[in-house]
Amino acid sequence: MKFSTSPLRALLAAGGLALAASAAPALAADLPGKGIVVQPVQSTIAEETFQTLLVSRALQQLGYDVKPIKEVDYPAAHLAIANGDATFMADHWEPLHDDYFKNSGGAAKLWRGNSYSTGALQGYLIDKATASKYKITHIDQMKDPKIAKLFDNDGDGKANLTGCNPGWGCEKVIEHQLDAYQLRDHVSHVQGNYSALIADTIARHKQGQPIFYYTWTPYWVSNVLKPGQDVVWLQVPFSALPGSRAGTDTKLPNGQNYGFVVNTQRILANQQFIEKNPAAKKLFQSMKLPVADINAQNKAMHDGANKPADIEKHVNGWIRAHQARFDKWVADAKAAVH
Repeated sequence: MKFSTSPLRALLAAGGLALAASAAPALAADLPGKGIVVQPVQSTIAEETFQTLLVSRALQQLGYDVKPIKEVDYPAAHLAIANGDATFMADHWEPLHDDYFKNSGGAAKLWRGNSYSTGALQGYLIDKATASKYKITHIDQMKDPKIAKLFDNDGDGKANLTGCNPGWGCEKVIEHQLDAYQLRDHVSHVQGNYSALIADTIARHKQGQPIFYYTWTPYWVSNVLKPGQDVVWLQVPFSALPGSRAGTDTKLPNGQNYGFVVNTQRILANQQFIEKNPAAKKLFQSMKLPVADINAQNKAMHDGANKPADIEKHVNGWIRAHQARFDKWVADAKAAVH
């Protein structure tokens, strides 16, 4: 499948155009979603709105009455969908969110039989200058007090790791790995609002200071701090994941081990809704969104186009630039009913 060679340019070029295809469906009586209410949810990460709205737009083309997105934390989102209080979320990470999936009732209550966006990486990074000067390649080198001190921002002798919001799936992994790699006495997991923390981290990098942080892709951070150019991934000494993922090998095909498996972002939906709505099921199975396109949209938000109206334009722009593909998703979903 061929994607746009310049996602950001295509996104912004078409973003201001009116989108006839996203207008109210002409023959509502013939649409499979007529009279059916859909409640999307997402986390408080604003950069997930683009992916979520794109799914909502496609559902609207099928006649569904799609309500405004509600923001809830990941654990609550999984429970809400399982209980029928919400219909779907477009940013369920597998396997990162496997424990949330299992604890909310698993496949009996939740459906995730699709691959919305693939190839999502996560891990720990430091600035390339410090990595090169001190030959730092692995996170367990932070056990060396001289190395840890390089990233100490508060004078306690420990390296400050810009980490994960409390309650996120990555928090569980980081906390587990700090114990597994015996880094508790050498690394401080700095938590709070990730957006604010990473903004401070980027500011310190611009000032020439060493930085040590966790991030994921797709997300705008790696468009600002480019791996291989500005920063480098740190490897872990061995695979170590918590909960149901214990024993999972996190080594990548290239032999590198960043401590996290490559994730697939899936559309998570209420199982009963899927059973009763073959059109929505087919739509969710068909939709594919390249990581590069998500990164491009997230970067546009980081650069200032981050208001709700801006994100709506980005969604319009993406659909306009990929109209034939979007129309086929909808057509295939309609055909699934017959």
